[in-house]
Amino acid sequence: MAKIKLTKGELKRQRDALKQFARYLPTLQLKKQQLQLEILQQNTTLQDIKQVLIKKRQAIYSWAGLLAEPQVEIKLFVKSEKIITHLKNIAGVDIPVFDRLEFGEKDYDLFLMPLWLDTAITALREVIVLNKEILTRQEGVNILRQELRITTQRVNLFEKVKIPLAEENIRLIKIYIGDQMANAVGRSKIAKRKIEDLILEEAIA
Repeated sequence: MAKIKLTKGELKRQRDALKQFARYLPTLQLKKQQLQLEILQQNTTLQDIKQVLIKKRQAIYSWAGLLAEPQVEIKLFVKSEKIITHLKNIAGVDIPVFDRLEFGEKDYDLFLMPLWLDTAITALREVIVLNKEILTRQEGVNILRQELRITTQRVNLFEKVKIPLAEENIRLIKIYIGDQMANAVGRSKIAKRKIEDLILEEAIA
């Protein structure tokens, strides 16, 4: 631990630092709570979306064999071209929010293609969209968790290191200054007594 100066100037600096730490700590604690709440909400939503995805996949499995028909190249109709997102600010942190997924439109001959193709395209696109939304939300959760880790470290630093250290420094400086003042008073009394004794001696002589 660095040695502090036992002076009134240092006492003021330590008191100012303590006030700043005490003022900043509640902001950090609030940010930590907001991040924890948002992570919880995001994870709950993620679980809901994953359940929807599971059900849609199970529905597709019941007719997935149709996709093996040679005249249908289903990949051509479900290829995504662009993912649209925007940023949401949570406690000073920007996370991506999924808006939509854009697919390339490809025409096909209704007389040559099977009747189920439209249904298959819609169902497969829905699964792909859900997958992209899950990935985007998971990215956001990862960003929030990283920020929560940093914020928690700062809260701990203030609570367990900075504030206790400043309080201890203030205590030590006040003790030292108090001792110095007491010693000064003692020396002053001794000096005063010596002067009085000297004056008395001079008067007697």
